[in-house]
Amino acid sequence: MPNENSHRMKVLEASLEIPVRFSETDAMGVVWHGNYLKFFEDAREYFGNVYGIEYMDAFNAGYYTPIVKSNINHKASVYYGQKVRVRAILEQQQASKIVFQYEVHIVETGELAAVGSTTQVFLGIENKLLELVKPDFFASWEEKQNWKEL
Repeated sequence: MPNENSHRMKVLEASLEIPVRFSETDAMGVVWHGNYLKFFEDAREYFGNVYGIEYMDAFNAGYYTPIVKSNINHKASVYYGQKVRVRAILEQQQASKIVFQYEVHIVETGELAAVGSTTQVFLGIENKLLELVKPDFFASWEEKQNWKEL
């Protein structure tokens, strides 16, 4: 039972199915490990479309949002011809950053193939300085969302 001092994480999530193409595999027909970052990016882009916060919104507001940290733990092999479902989970942050968690499942079996995360920051386009306070456009977008508590 949570006590009054416990912090409940607030999240938004979206899932995308991606067919595995031959060009994404190695000689054994297994998805090459670096392509999971591409799956994560596809899921972030889809998430943005679902929730109305697209890549160009940050750019048009004067910010880059570079990834400063990424992490992947591989659990099972995914093969050419299979489909994966990538679940992107945005965690609401107090700090001026964007943190996504990911789950990659094999559609046909439901097996968990990988988990991971990415952390992005806001960098001013004009001055190339790190924003220590959430930009107004992003804070405003966050306020309009129906966050789910975990």
